[in-house]
Amino acid sequence: MATINDNYLKLKAGYLFPEIGRRVAAFAEANPDAPIIKLGIGDVTEPLPEACRTAMVRAVEDMGDRDSFKGYGPEQGYLWLREKVAQHDFQSRGCDIDASEIFISDGSKCDCGNILDIFGSNNSIAVTDPVYPVYVDTNVMAGHTGPANENGEYGGLTYLPISAENAFTASIPSEKVDLIYLCFPNNPTGAVASKEHLQAWVHYARAHGSIILFDAAYEAFITDPAIPHSIYEIEGARDCAIEFRSFSKNAGFTGTRCALTVVPKTLMGKAADGSDVALHSLWNRRQSTKFNGVSYIVQRGAEAVYSPEGQAQTKALIDFYMENARIIREQLTSAGIAVYGGVNAPYVWVKTPNDLSSWDFFDKLLHSCHVVGTPGSGFGAAGEGYFRISAFNSRDNVNEAMRRVTEKFRV
Repeated sequence: MATINDNYLKLKAGYLFPEIGRRVAAFAEANPDAPIIKLGIGDVTEPLPEACRTAMVRAVEDMGDRDSFKGYGPEQGYLWLREKVAQHDFQSRGCDIDASEIFISDGSKCDCGNILDIFGSNNSIAVTDPVYPVYVDTNVMAGHTGPANENGEYGGLTYLPISAENAFTASIPSEKVDLIYLCFPNNPTGAVASKEHLQAWVHYARAHGSIILFDAAYEAFITDPAIPHSIYEIEGARDCAIEFRSFSKNAGFTGTRCALTVVPKTLMGKAADGSDVALHSLWNRRQSTKFNGVSYIVQRGAEAVYSPEGQAQTKALIDFYMENARIIREQLTSAGIAVYGGVNAPYVWVKTPNDLSSWDFFDKLLHSCHVVGTPGSGFGAAGEGYFRISAFNSRDNVNEAMRRVTEKFRV
C-alpha cells in the first residue's frame, strides 16, 4: 500500500476558514430563514474594475484569432505586465526592483507555501502569534516542525507574540532564526509597521544571514503616507527579503487569480557545502518545473490595473472597503468594544466583550446576530480573546451587521 506524508497528520483540526464554513453551513441548514451576513473570510464582493473587464474581453477576442492567439506563456509572467508592476509598485517608491525579479503567479497564498520548496528542511523559522495560518500549516506539511502542544503551537517554530501592548508588531528575537514571516498591513490584526521597525528587522536579517518572507498582500490599503508599502523601501532589504503581493483584494481578483512574488537577484542562500546560491535562479527553476504561468487573459486584466482608468477604479474599490472598515471600527467603538486595525488595513481586530473566548463569541454572533467573523484563536494561541471582522462586503450588509452586533453587545 502507498504510504502518506505523515506530516499532514500533525495538522490541528481543519484549516481555519473551512472550519468556519462548516459551522456556518450547519447553522444555515438548521435555520434556513436566518439572514446570515458573512464578515469572516476576506473575500471581496464588488465587481472587477471596468478597465480590467474590458481588457480581459479584448484578450478573449485575441484568443479567437490565429495571429493573436496565445498558448503557453512564460512561466515568470509576460514582460509587459512585469514591467508595469516594477514601474508602478516599486520604482515609483524608490525601490530598486527590476521586472526580471518579478514572478507573476496565481496567488500570494500559493507562493507563501510554495516558496518553501527552495529552502532546506533544517532552517529555524519564526512566525508572529497570531499569524495567517498558511505560514504555519505549510511548514507543518513540509516536515519543518514537530507536533503541536495543547495550545496548538508546533515544535520547531519560534513564536513571536503580538498584542495591544506591542502595537501588534513583534519584537526582534534574541536568538538566531533563518526564515522570518512578516505580514504588513497585518492579517489578522490590521496593524502596520513603521519604517524604523522594518529597518530593525532588515538589520537583524542581514546580521544573521536570515531571509524575511514579507507578505504585502494588503499594501494598497495603507492610508498613512509615512508607512512603507514594500520591504524594499528599506535600505538593504534586497539582500535579505522576498516579497509577496496580490491583485486579489485591491482589484478584486479573488476569483480571477493573479499575484506576484519578488525575488531579488542579489538574494543568496547557503548550499550544504557552504557556497552561496542565488535564490532567484532556484525560484525560477521551481516555477518553470511546477507552474505553467497565469493565463494570458488574466494577465491582461491585471495589466489594466495600471492604466489611468484602472488606477482610478481600483482606488475607488479600496476607498469603498476602507469606508466599510471605518463604519465597523466606529460602530463597535461606540458600543464600548475595544477595536484595533481598520485604518491602514481592511481588517478590524476586536477584543471579545465580556471575557468571551474567541469561539464562544463566534457562536454568539452567529446564533444571536446571524453575523459571521473569524475567531482570533484560529490564528494562534495569542489570538485567544480576539476576533477578526472583515470589511469586504456590501455597504448595506456592513451597516446591518453593525446594527445587529451593537444592539446585542454593548459594553
